[in-house]
Amino acid sequence: MLGLYFLFAIPPLLLGFYAQWKVKSSFSAMSKIPARMSGAEAARRMLDNGGLQSVAIEQVSGHLSDHYDPRAKVLRLSQDVYGGRSMAALGVACHEAGHAFQDAKGYAPLVIRNAAVPAANFGSGTGMVLLMIGGLLSFKPLILIGVALFALVVFFQLVNLPVEFDASARAKHELVAQGMIAGNEEQYISKVLNAAALTYVAATLQSVMTLLYYLYVIFGDRR
Repeated sequence: MLGLYFLFAIPPLLLGFYAQWKVKSSFSAMSKIPARMSGAEAARRMLDNGGLQSVAIEQVSGHLSDHYDPRAKVLRLSQDVYGGRSMAALGVACHEAGHAFQDAKGYAPLVIRNAAVPAANFGSGTGMVLLMIGGLLSFKPLILIGVALFALVVFFQLVNLPVEFDASARAKHELVAQGMIAGNEEQYISKVLNAAALTYVAATLQSVMTLLYYLYVIFGDRR
């Protein structure tokens, strides 16, 4: 049974490690490509052009800790992105600004994702505990409850994919449309955003494969 688990778990785990390496290496490489403005300036310009003057931009600590807070309506950018005048900084900053656009327009996948956060957090914690205990005891009813809870995590991950892809698409469109980058510079932005997208794909694959493994444990030996 342990060998079967590794068969399900190892491929997405390896993809996850590769995705983390890819996003770090791409950000580092694109940080060396200069831009006309800082990440904070690009995000501010994108937000203002979209009528989102009320969305604030703050600098926070950490590396690649950038995010948009829909409750506070604040864009929080790490130091390298906030003040960085590079293609990497522009890509990350405007990607997060893309989430602010989604929030303002009531983008359906984002609304669903935000609503699913509490359930996904509960499913990730309690569901995994029940799955592990049920697996150790070979107690299928407990595994089944864990699977039902962990399915909430998979749902969250699946809904998150279009949210992240759409934010990146909005970022690239606005950067070119507003003349913050030239058309031939979009390739640099894409390298950073595509690498980041791979991390979301890897996380989704990991959760899906985990769910499939436990479904196989429950139903795989039935005739």
